[in-house]
Amino acid sequence: MSKLVIQLPATLQRQLEQLAEGEGVSLNQYIIYALTRQITLAYQVKALSQEEISQQEQSFQALLQDMGKASLEEIEAVLLQREVVQPDASYCIAFQHNATVWYKHDTIPP
Repeated sequence: MSKLVIQLPATLQRQLEQLAEGEGVSLNQYIIYALTRQITLAYQVKALSQEEISQQEQSFQALLQDMGKASLEEIEAVLLQREVVQPDASYCIAFQHNATVWYKHDTIPP
């Protein structure tokens, strides 16, 4: 850990000490918690505006157009090259409501 020395107004230090005491932790632990919480709040996911969403959709559609299209023969040729792997007999995979669910083969799936 690194060390940081700061000067606090006496009133702020007393308030922090009271809050730390109320939480049952040291002043150092409380200040680390408070700083971590503040930084975490700064990195929250924010909703995009409708204009930003439209711009992203347009960019994605342009990307799809640039990629071109594969013929059925090209798709089949690629699929023929794939490695076929036998499933593990002890586990199964189920797709439910856009989620992948794993469960043991000898149990009833949820």
